[in-house]
Amino acid sequence: MNKMSKCTMVSLAVLISACQSIPSVAVADNASAKAEVKPVDTQPEPRVEAKPEPRPEPKAEVKAEAPKPAPDAVSMITPMMERQQTIRATGYAVISTQNHKNGAQQRLMAIRASKLDAYRALTEQVYGQQLDATTTVAEMMITSDTFRTRVQGIIYGAVLESITPIGDDTYETTLSLDGRVVNDLRVLYLHQLAARNR
Repeated sequence: MNKMSKCTMVSLAVLISACQSIPSVAVADNASAKAEVKPVDTQPEPRVEAKPEPRPEPKAEVKAEAPKPAPDAVSMITPMMERQQTIRATGYAVISTQNHKNGAQQRLMAIRASKLDAYRALTEQVYGQQLDATTTVAEMMITSDTFRTRVQGIIYGAVLESITPIGDDTYETTLSLDGRVVNDLRVLYLHQLAARNR
């Protein structure tokens, strides 16, 4: 052997013996990622077949609900119907006051009038009503007291719940409206007002 191959053999032998004396380093996989030093065991460990661990059943995730504001925290400006799931309105009409001589036709007209009255009451709840009031006082006495109200808006999606005769001469009609469509109705009405004013 020449000197070069002897040096290589000696270097390999030294390297192998050095590797056997150096402890192996295992890095634990955890949040702190700290290194743990374990000595190398020279005896082979007996092989044990690893049994698959049973997987835990997935637990239902519990979603934290947003805290609901207290009733006092709601602004006075927030309309009542935004806090209601369903809005209901009732309308009334008298049969005998309808402008027709036939009794059956009077009843049909009263049903129609009570339905329109219910729509007016529903519109009041969605849009509010404009109220003009005038009071005149002279010599410390009220001489004139007048009120004028006006309701204007758009209603769609109302459900006819009942048409009921009350007594002998009146009809009552009840309508309901899903509270989730209230904002859509307002936006639609504002778009129509803007289109008219152009």
